[in-house]
Parts: sequence; structure tokens; C-alpha cells
Amino acid sequence: MSRIVSDIECPNCGAPLKLSPGELVATCRYCGYTSVVGANTPFQLEHSLIVNELDSTRIAQYLQDWMRSGFMKPGDLAKKSRITIVELRYLPFWLVPLTATSTYEGVLERISPPTQRRGAIENNYDWLVLGRKAAEFPTRDYKVPSEGKIPFDFTKIESKSNFLNSELDSSEAIAHAKDEVEENQRFLLKQEVDQVTRFDTTFNVEKPTYLHAPLWFVQYEYKGKSYNAIIDGSSGTVIRADIPQTDFKMI
Repeated sequence: MSRIVSDIECPNCGAPLKLSPGELVATCRYCGYTSVVGANTPFQLEHSLIVNELDSTRIAQYLQDWMRSGFMKPGDLAKKSRITIVELRYLPFWLVPLTATSTYEGVLERISPPTQRRGAIENNYDWLVLGRKAAEFPTRDYKVPSEGKIPFDFTKIESKSNFLNSELDSSEAIAHAKDEVEENQRFLLKQEVDQVTRFDTTFNVEKPTYLHAPLWFVQYEYKGKSYNAIIDGSSGTVIRADIPQTDFKMI
């Protein structure tokens, strides 16, 4: 889609669906019904929600705690930084369960003499795919807190939060997951051989889960520069945060 769709109604309650360009999966903010836009046969998509447990005050506290701990951070970071933006966003994800089996042939060259090797690498994955095409998110650093997952309940979405629909349908999410898992399998193959002569991967994919997770996007200033952080709204875990550069001088 290249425009905002204003004439689509919720298949369940008839309320107008607010969609931005590119969004394919719509959730009604009035009744919570989730459906695929443009599907020939209307159906409700199974939809889960990770419950947000925090407010902006506690998010600021978690970020301050992060600033005070760990290495490679300025000693005065917590004291001299100032939080400028705190925004709660519900991001759409697809959790794709799959088994990847990669068969290979290659040469192990790190020993003498080099030897031919063949074998298989098989792994089970619950692969997380962000449902936004242009956005960046450290999905590999984020572990979905399954204990906080409930069937989607629109009444638990804060009115002032930014709720984003998915720009990927389930088939696109599966394709993304396969590509990324195969790349991971190739990375694991480096432990087995140095030169690859054959590599093939087959997949056994189970039904993906569509879910929304609460992530707090925070911006803070330190010595005139802005830095960003992402914090899990269900646990307060700092998923990723920018650290100001520090010059460590030998005394």
C-alpha cells in the first residue's frame, strides 16, 4: 500500500481501521480483532501480547541503574546525564518455530594434512522476526518473556503508547526467518570446515505466533550529545543502549 487506508472497516465490529502505508496486519483499537488486510477470506489471526509492567518513572530508574553498573562507562554518566525522551511502543513480531538441517561437505585446513569432511548440523529455533520492513531492532538481543505472554487484550494497551501493525504477513516472516537461520547455520559451519564445497539446508516450520511486545525507547543527553536506549517493558531489562566514548588514561 502506498497511502493511508481510511475506508477499511474492522471485519468484527465495523469500526474504522487506522493503517499506515505498508501495513498488512491490522488490529482494531476498539474490539481487539486482528486480521490480514486484503485477505480473500476474512479470518482472525491468532495474536498474543506481552504485558507492559512499567511506567516512565521506573524506566528512568532502570536506565540510571544501568548507567551506574558495568565497565567502559564514564564514572559520572548517571549523575551528569539527562533523559530527554521516553516513549512506549508496541512492536509487532513473528515468532517462527523451525528446525534447520544443513548438510555439508568441505575441507578442514587448520590441521595438517587438510582433511575432507562431511556431515550435518541440525538445530531447533524459535526465531524472532520484526514485523517492520524499514525499522531496525536488535532481535537477537531480545528474548521474548514467554511467562508474560497472554492472548491479545486491547484493553491493556496504554492509550498514549505508539502501537504499530505488522508490514509482514506470516509467509514473509517465515521467509525472513529461513534466510537468517540459514546464515546462522553457515556461521556454525565455520567450526567444522574452513573451505565449503557443498551446503544445503532444509527446514521444518511450525505455525508462527504473531505478538506485540512493549518496548521503551529512551533518549538521553550526556555532555551535549544524544544517546539511545531500548528497555523491555515487561522486565526492565536494558536490551541495548549507547555508551558514550571514554578516554581511559594510564596514571
